Amino acid sequence: MEHIHGSDGSSSSSQQNPKSTAKWAASLENLLEDPEGVKRFREFLKKEFSEENVLFWLACEDFKKTQDKKQMQEKAKEIYMTFLSSKASSQVNVEGQSRLNEKILEEPHPLMFQKLQDQIFNLMKYDSYSRFLKSDLFLKHKRTEEEEEDPPDAQTAAKRASRIYNT
Repeated sequence: MEHIHGSDGSSSSSQQNPKSTAKWAASLENLLEDPEGVKRFREFLKKEFSEENVLFWLACEDFKKTQDKKQMQEKAKEIYMTFLSSKASSQVNVEGQSRLNEKILEEPHPLMFQKLQDQIFNLMKYDSYSRFLKSDLFLKHKRTEEEEEDPPDAQTAAKRASRIYNT
């Protein structure tokens, strides 16, 4: 990947600019668009025992992109069995969950989980996401990014300069 340096010396590569942690901190949407962000957020949610929320959200995103009717039926059933049924292994806590009966699985449509997905998004946004931004996991990642930005030789050059002028 090529870095293009702007006049201010900052590199503007679409991937790393701005810093990923800065993007993640800007909004939950940004965080969920970044595979690395999703990975860190999942690690955090695992510790909080609420990883099913982000997994459900991701499953719904994937489901909305499904075109094939048969695949859509399979995925709808999978989402229902995994996250929404009373026997679900990773049950998400959404209102109106009980009203989503298995009948709708026979006639799936791309937005059938949208309301529930929005609820989970808001739950994450106002609950776990704000804690994630204060977590060691996030802050450690942020520190690592900042350290990568300051090349160690820049500091030695500054030290050398100060030695020269302090004679």
